[in-house]
Amino acid sequence: MTKPAPRAGWPTPFRPRISASFSYRLHAILAANGLYRRVAARLERAPRAYRAFTTVERVSKERLYGCRMCGQCALPTTGYACPMTCPKQLRNGPCGGVSPDGNCEVHPEMRCVWVIAHERATAAGHGSDLGLLHRPVDHREHSRSSWINYWLGRDDELATDPRSRPLLPIVEVS
Repeated sequence: MTKPAPRAGWPTPFRPRISASFSYRLHAILAANGLYRRVAARLERAPRAYRAFTTVERVSKERLYGCRMCGQCALPTTGYACPMTCPKQLRNGPCGGVSPDGNCEVHPEMRCVWVIAHERATAAGHGSDLGLLHRPVDHREHSRSSWINYWLGRDDELATDPRSRPLLPIVEVS
């Protein structure tokens, strides 16, 4: 029996084209600051400039990381392997179907994006970032610039360390 071809537009695992170490260094240069915040605010007030900026962001991140332009970028916490390239679009780790050799359950000929993320983050010394919990994707942000959202502080709560949250007390029902 032959495997059906993936549907057009559906995500497939993607191996980033540049190293995680280089990506983390680039991210440090682009870290939010007053200048970038002013640039982002100005871009939002100029629709043509915003579209041009977002197009450059989309094309570059798509080619380098397989980015799906969710507008809520998790790349810095996943070893710069885009979790949105997971066919199941899982943002908090692999599904239960990852094969013993690390391949994807949906596309068995491809490496699971979460295995790629683990390998890249660990090699770059950012393995602990993988323990962060990501909130669900707000699909209203799709195709919007995640850089502008980042510079304006809109994604400050995208990921949180679940160990920093107190557990809810267990209430026994009688």
